[in-house]
Amino acid sequence: MATPLLASASASAPVPLVPRTALDALAGPPQRFLASAWPWRSLAYLLAGVVPGLAFAAVLAPVRAVGGLLSVPLSLGVAALLLTPVARFERWRMRLVDRQPVRGLPDGWWPGWREAGHAVVALVALWWADLLLVAAAIAGPVVLILSPVVQPTPPEGEATLGETFLGSAVGLLLVPVAAYTVAAWAGARAAMARAMLVPQEAEMREIARSRTRLVDAFEAERRRIERDLHDGAQQRLVALSMKLGLAGLDLPPGSPAAVRLDEARELAGQALAELRELIRGVHPQVLADRGLPAAVRDVAGRSPVPARVDVELDRRPPERVEAAAYYVACEALANVAKHSGAGSCAVRGRLRGDSLVLEIADDGRGGADPARGTGLTGLADRVSAVGGALTVESPYGGPTTVRAEFPCAW
Repeated sequence: MATPLLASASASAPVPLVPRTALDALAGPPQRFLASAWPWRSLAYLLAGVVPGLAFAAVLAPVRAVGGLLSVPLSLGVAALLLTPVARFERWRMRLVDRQPVRGLPDGWWPGWREAGHAVVALVALWWADLLLVAAAIAGPVVLILSPVVQPTPPEGEATLGETFLGSAVGLLLVPVAAYTVAAWAGARAAMARAMLVPQEAEMREIARSRTRLVDAFEAERRRIERDLHDGAQQRLVALSMKLGLAGLDLPPGSPAAVRLDEARELAGQALAELRELIRGVHPQVLADRGLPAAVRDVAGRSPVPARVDVELDRRPPERVEAAAYYVACEALANVAKHSGAGSCAVRGRLRGDSLVLEIADDGRGGADPARGTGLTGLADRVSAVGGALTVESPYGGPTTVRAEFPCAW
């Protein structure tokens, strides 16, 4: 059965992009958000934040019971011991509402000052705010929905009975409001945590500049190799094939020499075809001449799995982004053919503001796991090299959607 992405592509309608965070999901259509797992993921994120706070309170209670001068240093010692596990826990639970990975803790046992500061704030105050928000958002609708049970109706009060069930209806209408409230707070909390846990802006800018220089140097070297192969070895093989064909005209047809010459000409043709495939893999000419949409259609046309292409760009992305996006499309389609067992797939690309978003979806068996060597780790590294982000949704039973987002600085 086709995925929603494939179905919408076949109807020539806009294909929904996979939200990366809870805040992204909130920006989508209400029916899609409410039917998704994002409200439940947001609720789990907020409730998970209560765990370290309760653990800290449980450990601190006997320490405070000791009293005297030892209570303050013991309390500080308990908090210090909990900093590293809480910092790791905060990074882990961010996956519930933010699919973009956050780099791990710095080397060594002790967290950096950002991780330590966020862990202290989470232990002391944030878990209270999470708990109160969840209680306020859920308690109201639950009480109203259960009003026929929790509010007995006198036998003579028909109007009161109607008002009671009216309260239940109002409670059901408030459920979507509670879902939006929980998701908005969870998304804001995760955004704040990411701002605290990522490196400083200056460090990030230097890393990005260094990575851009490396990517540009790699692309220049790859274009040089492609040019040398195209203008050197390929032209010599073409000349060799022509000379072999002309030599065959001077020999009697069917003679042993003519047969061996035909075999040599056939081998030269195979070598030429393999060289052309190699050149196309290094840097396809269609990508350089006609851009990403034509190059993706070309590689999709050679895919063993039928692929529908919907890539429409109103302007060409930067060269390194275009090359990385082409690589992602090639590798993702190759993974579909090798591992998914899919009957069809779809490729969609759009420019969204200053970003290029590319999606590859299939209706296969799902269960894609980077740890099993399906090429996803290499894809993530290639996307990250140009400052992008790769997300994969592949539940067991399918479908699978690979989404790559590339920043474009024109």
